[in-house]
Amino acid sequence: MLSKKVEKALNKQIKIEAESSQFYLAMASWSETQGFNGTAAFLYAHSDEERFHMLKLVKFVNERGGHAITPALEQPPKEFNSLNTIFKNLLEHEMAVTQSINEVVDVCLQEKDYTTHNFMQWYVAEQIEEESLARTIMDKINMIGSDKGGLYLFDRDLETMAGSNESVSVAK
Repeated sequence: MLSKKVEKALNKQIKIEAESSQFYLAMASWSETQGFNGTAAFLYAHSDEERFHMLKLVKFVNERGGHAITPALEQPPKEFNSLNTIFKNLLEHEMAVTQSINEVVDVCLQEKDYTTHNFMQWYVAEQIEEESLARTIMDKINMIGSDKGGLYLFDRDLETMAGSNESVSVAK
């Protein structure tokens, strides 16, 4: 059985994961309308992955005797200035998600809820991967600068990455 504090922290994380999915979706839509189809495919796949993260939390809360709440969501931005802006926002967002997950883990330890703490370790590991990927992408974008040929190749590489990530997302 979940304590009320742990349940509240998990429900807050459910909202964060749902908003993450929407944020990725908004970036994907903008990218697609700008002709960055590879970036859009990559971001659509990540939007699905974030929704999966949310659903995993919902099911866990309900299975542990709590009540997962479907949250109202903030509307994400509609416009982005550039791919650089998108991936800078993405990195900052993932760092904030990591902080939030760490706060859930801290509540679990305070409440001596080692079952939920163990469950949350999957999210801790996932965030290490998410931040690393975002940093790698930012490094590449910074290297490319405003070179249109480089951006074209970068976008194509993300399309390839999205294709391989879709099979990974389903396996998780």
